[in-house]
Amino acid sequence: MDISSFDDLLAAALQQPQPQRLLFAFAHAELPEDATAEQRAAFEAGHGGALVPAVCVDKTLEELTTFEAFIEESRGFSLDWVIVFAASLSGRDGQLPSAAEAEAPLQKMVASIKAGNIDAFIPFNRQGEPVRLG
Repeated sequence: MDISSFDDLLAAALQQPQPQRLLFAFAHAELPEDATAEQRAAFEAGHGGALVPAVCVDKTLEELTTFEAFIEESRGFSLDWVIVFAASLSGRDGQLPSAAEAEAPLQKMVASIKAGNIDAFIPFNRQGEPVRLG
């Protein structure tokens, strides 16, 4: 299935044979300390910078209704994020993974993002649209 919106992600998760817990890492943009004057100017204009994971959460499909509701909730636990990375954790034998079982995969997700290894995740902008980074 082609994921062209946050709602597509939810629909794809619902179609999986095993129950899914969705994993999210909210990232904000930071300017590296060794940035050039040109990079600083671009960053001030809203471009560039490094994506740094700030907060990660896991959600069941029952906890997610719309992207707008998800964004509203994110205001309570995340700074001024620019990208939210999404992944899915599949259940086994018809059982949904618990929040405790999601903790290690969430930490691995954050470590991967920090290392720049983002190919396994779907990045969404604040409008719920997947974006291509790179």
